[in-house]
Amino acid sequence: MDLARTEVTPRVRGRSRRGGAARLGLMALPVAFFGVFFAYPVAAIVARGLKVDGVWRLGRIWDVLAQSDIRHVLWFTTWQALASTALTLLIALPGAYVFARFDFRGKQVLRAVVTVPFVLPTVVVGTAFLALVGRGGLLDELWGVRLDTTVWAILLAHVFFNYAVVVRTVGGLWSQLDPRQEEAARMLGASRFAAWRKVTLPALGPAVAAAALMVFLFTFTSFGVVQILGGPAFSTLEVEIYRQTSEIFDLSTAAVLTIIQFVAVGAVLAVHAWTVRRRETALRLVSPETTARRPRGAGQWALLAGVLATIAVLLVLPLGVLVQRSLDAPDFGYYRALASDDSGIFLVAPIEAIGNSLEYALAATAIAVLIGGLAAAALTRRAGRLVRGFDALLMLPLGVSAVTVGFGFLIALDEPPLNLRSSWILVPLAQALVGVPFVVRTMLPVLRAVDGRLREAAAVLGASPWRVWREVDLPMVRRALLVAAGFAFAVSLGEFGATVFIARPDNPTLPVAVARLLGRAGDLNYGQAMALSTILMVVCAVALLLLERVRTDRTGEF
Repeated sequence: MDLARTEVTPRVRGRSRRGGAARLGLMALPVAFFGVFFAYPVAAIVARGLKVDGVWRLGRIWDVLAQSDIRHVLWFTTWQALASTALTLLIALPGAYVFARFDFRGKQVLRAVVTVPFVLPTVVVGTAFLALVGRGGLLDELWGVRLDTTVWAILLAHVFFNYAVVVRTVGGLWSQLDPRQEEAARMLGASRFAAWRKVTLPALGPAVAAAALMVFLFTFTSFGVVQILGGPAFSTLEVEIYRQTSEIFDLSTAAVLTIIQFVAVGAVLAVHAWTVRRRETALRLVSPETTARRPRGAGQWALLAGVLATIAVLLVLPLGVLVQRSLDAPDFGYYRALASDDSGIFLVAPIEAIGNSLEYALAATAIAVLIGGLAAAALTRRAGRLVRGFDALLMLPLGVSAVTVGFGFLIALDEPPLNLRSSWILVPLAQALVGVPFVVRTMLPVLRAVDGRLREAAAVLGASPWRVWREVDLPMVRRALLVAAGFAFAVSLGEFGATVFIARPDNPTLPVAVARLLGRAGDLNYGQAMALSTILMVVCAVALLLLERVRTDRTGEF
């Protein structure tokens, strides 16, 4: 027995060292990517704003915080983000349950439709909601009610925009939870609600926390929705950074606000990483095909009807407004006008933005899946504070001003050895920064749910870390991987904040083209913007529908 121990101990230590080396190897590329294409550009723009004649002017931070209007912006940014997150979870969690547990006709199409609002440019979302709740909008015509320039319009638009985050992030894991665990609790005497609260909810905790975090970060940095629907009375940090940068040309104040936003987001991510780690458990995962069933009883059919009604009113109706406005001109006049050159805005016909966006989004998706997949695999190896800090780093692009990132690209990446200002790859790199967190947050709950003993058994049998990933992890996370790729693709198609500064006039993306058309007066420009928005909506819906139909094995996982 002693001899066996002396033989096994070196093997265990060797595996531990190899595991640590493998973890560092997985982290190397994501760390380098974020260091070069995120930390460096953001640091460059901050230094440009707070450094005068080679001397740091840190006292400027307190000068900015002393302004009452800035403190009001900070307060409104925080509480509206909290309210938007709570309202989104309240409205979207029933939808996550329905998509995870119910099987009904048109489910795949509806899942794609639900995701489309998330990829629309925020400027378009704001305009669509203005047509519903503003002067002369649907509510005004039917009941004489106007919600524009009120916080309710902002909150509802945020729910519209982030509904898919909760449905796909939480529903993706929910659909793979074994329902027999909850059934066993009910057989032991627990009520339906008690079984759900004590068995299912703790298992869903990491996914719910991840979804809430993403919703909070997106609403905390909300720009287009607040600018259009909030009017002069409401302003978030993102809106104020844009105003200070492009209207007042006060780069110093913009840099201070960027630092504040960075610190606030970092604190939120640190708390999130700590709480999720405390709730981690190994879950029993099954194929989604074995958990989804047709609704049974009046209660389940009523729940399905309620979710469908919510989707119709909150998600489909604004999208219908876009389509209707794009068809206002006879004989598809706005669509035909897209094929003509417009020397006042672009160097090419606006319709070429469609091909540009697809090419950029595919490249950005490949980058995001590679970087995010490596990062998620590294995060499944528990290593204390180092890995927790790495986890928080990956989410920072969602909480840092896209305006800052875009300007940072122009300032930091315009000279050797990183002279990429004229390169086409600059746009996919900026889009991938936003896509990586979605890949990580979608894959991580499933990866962490894989029983670690399976990996250990494979390692004991001599499998390399790569083979362990291929033979153990990959078969169980294929569905999450493709969902993550779909999210990255959709997010890349709709990214606007950073792309608007780096997309060239001869290669505009769809969101950039829409925003520039909306910025010009005239019915033709507005109609073309609505037509391009409709095309973007259709492209995203088709792409996501194809993703829903993909199956990689006989169990139905994808």
